Amino acid sequence: MKLYAELADWYPLLTPLQDYVEESADYIAALRGALGDAPFRLLELGAGAGHNAHYLAPLTRELALVDLSPEMLKLCAETCPSASLHLGDMRTVRLGREFDAVFIHDAICYMLSEDDLRATFETARAHLRPGGVLLIAPDYVTETFEPTEEVGGNDGEGRALRYLGWVWQRPDEPNCYVVDYVIATRVGDATPVVHQDRHIEGVFPRETWRRLLHAVGFTLEALPRANPDDDRPLDLFLARLVG
Repeated sequence: MKLYAELADWYPLLTPLQDYVEESADYIAALRGALGDAPFRLLELGAGAGHNAHYLAPLTRELALVDLSPEMLKLCAETCPSASLHLGDMRTVRLGREFDAVFIHDAICYMLSEDDLRATFETARAHLRPGGVLLIAPDYVTETFEPTEEVGGNDGEGRALRYLGWVWQRPDEPNCYVVDYVIATRVGDATPVVHQDRHIEGVFPRETWRRLLHAVGFTLEALPRANPDDDRPLDLFLARLVG
């Protein structure tokens, strides 16, 4: 995917750090509610540019960030300079350490099958102490998915980006959807360069989430989550490791 590779340097203009203030407050509240006020050890899987982790970092005494993209980890180094950074796949990575909490933001949407989801939950379990918590914030579950369009972008120093994200679903593929991005980048007053980037993402019913989390050894509760963009409800899953 171009967005996380050759276009990664443009990512902060697609979703700037300051855009994460509101939603990260929900994650802070959920983690504080589950773990209390003492600093805790946090692992984020699929950390992207580290924008959520930037706001979660003050809560932690240890912060580790995992991502599949070396280019995105370079951005993490800027947004979360105190974090340890690890290149890896959330389905298979093993750091050999335990944490109080594992957090997964919208990178969970790249899990396309139940096997992918379960493998990710097993990764979380492998990195949690008994009683630790897993917090997951998917863009959609089956019950909330609707085709839509996303439009945005920002200006930076000497350059600018604008994008259209077209979210749609093939009728014969109920467990995945497509996000087609058209991204225009401009340096100075030069003619914009247009890029196309297709992302295939997974979507599953709430019952599938519950069943797979329980199978791996978690108890689950759902929490409300604000939607900064529209009135569509969002899901936030908090799962605690039994034992």
